[in-house]
Amino acid sequence: MKNRILDILRGAFLVNEGATKNWRFIVFLFFLAIVMISSAHRAEQKILEIAQLNDDIQALRSKFVEGREAVMHLKMESVVTAKMQKRGLQPTLHPPLKISIQPKK
Repeated sequence: MKNRILDILRGAFLVNEGATKNWRFIVFLFFLAIVMISSAHRAEQKILEIAQLNDDIQALRSKFVEGREAVMHLKMESVVTAKMQKRGLQPTLHPPLKISIQPKK
C-alpha cells in the first residue's frame, strides 16, 4: 500500500508499460477541465450582460416616464392657453354650437 502511494506520487504510472491508458485518461480530464472553465466563463459573461441590460431598461423607463410627464404638462389647457396668447389667440367665450343636419326622407 505504501509503495503504491509512493509510485503515484513519483509519477510511475505515467512511464510504466500500460501508461497509454493513463495518458488518455489524463488528456480526457484536461479536456473536461477546459470545457468547465469555458462554460463558467460564458455563464459569468451572460450574467454581466443581463445586469447591464437591466440597467439600460431602468434608464429607458425613467426617460419614458419623464417624457410622458412633460407631454402631459404641455397638453394642459392652461399651458396651451398661455402659449396661444403669446401668438395673439384667445380662447372663445361662447361654447361651440352643434350643427345637426336632418337627412331627407
